[in-house]
Amino acid sequence: MNFSKVILITGGAGFIGTHLVKHWVRTYTNQLVINVDLLTYAGNLENLRDIENSENYKFIKGDIRDADFLAQLFIDYPIDSVIHLAAESHVDRSITDPQSFLETNILGTFQLLNACKNAWKDQTSGKLFYHVSTDEVFGSLGEEGYFTEETAYDPRSPYSASKAASDHLVRAYFHTYHLPVVISNCSNNYGPYQFPEKLIPLMIRNIIGMKNLPVYGDGKNTRDWLWVGDHVSAIDLIFHRGEKGETYAIGGHNEWQNLALVQFLCQSIDKKLGKEEGTSEKLITFVTDRKGHDRRYAIDATKLKDKLGWEPQISPEEGMVKTVDWYVENAEWLDSVTSGNYQEYYKKQYQD
Repeated sequence: MNFSKVILITGGAGFIGTHLVKHWVRTYTNQLVINVDLLTYAGNLENLRDIENSENYKFIKGDIRDADFLAQLFIDYPIDSVIHLAAESHVDRSITDPQSFLETNILGTFQLLNACKNAWKDQTSGKLFYHVSTDEVFGSLGEEGYFTEETAYDPRSPYSASKAASDHLVRAYFHTYHLPVVISNCSNNYGPYQFPEKLIPLMIRNIIGMKNLPVYGDGKNTRDWLWVGDHVSAIDLIFHRGEKGETYAIGGHNEWQNLALVQFLCQSIDKKLGKEEGTSEKLITFVTDRKGHDRRYAIDATKLKDKLGWEPQISPEEGMVKTVDWYVENAEWLDSVTSGNYQEYYKKQYQD
């Protein structure tokens, strides 16, 4: 089968990657999607079972830090576009193990940029390196104001510092080597298939299991939550219509204080499972605040709206209800991805 384009998506077995890969394979059937993922703890090919036999999809297990692997990949396939999602992404883990974040997020991005530069040389027409990043590179907001594409970088954790460095590398390759790039910085994603180390699936899992619900500090840290499907639609739009060298901020217009969000999840699940009102809220436990915990994130996505016409399509209430429904209805999935039995099964299936 002849394909009009060959798209490399890194980290396509992760949370956002799963949704993006499925969207791309189903929407652009004349394009070959190559999913490269190292299949660490948060990568899950089970989530892609329904498209794994598609003619325009191929999975390759690989490490973006490996220059030889990437060079051979660009020899084996005429890759003309990269959407780079592969990253270590959990702030807590970056505090206890910063080195892996520096190696994957900085060195991995460097190796991928180099592979594109070497493979495409001066033939960059129709080529694109799309780097997916985070709003955490901008640091912490006060009670008012919003991040924009012009906000100065002020990362506060090893995770956000590593993502900030990767953003700068991408821009450096645009200016120095004229590599065609775009960057997007998004707010916190939520939705199905998110690994339960992140706040929403962790809390849902604990609520279902009647376990403690640990809330950092006073619970008033605030995040702008973006429905993963809306994020995917923004990536698609920026990929096809974004201006080379530009950055686009993607936000959900959906701010929640952590405590209020956990309370909402408690109330929603109690209602859904027929529990007495207030049952799950009794499980909320305040714990010592995380080191370097940013107080508030919020994105002004005006540029994306004005330039490309994008706005989130899922309302905050609808998105949260859909998320709760999915995790409650897929409680077995939630348990399986953190169980020892699953990890052994998964290792035998995919990682030997």
